[in-house]
Amino acid sequence: MLVTINGEQREIQSASVAALMTELDCTGGHFAVALNYDVVPRGKWDETPVTAGDEIEILTPRQGDEDGLAPDITVLQSG
Repeated sequence: MLVTINGEQREIQSASVAALMTELDCTGGHFAVALNYDVVPRGKWDETPVTAGDEIEILTPRQGDEDGLAPDITVLQSG
């Protein structure tokens, strides 16, 4: 099915957020997922379906900004 991941259209096979994260090799580590602009708690990934046309943002935290003062969020680059 065709979805948008971090602004790029991609063909995926996964039917749930958890399966998508495995398909994209985003296992372990710290990730946040927004599905159609709503954050999906990690505990709900298995039961949250992904459907054609969904917009998905995958984020990972990064320590500090350019000044090293504030936490930052980095969008995971797809591809």
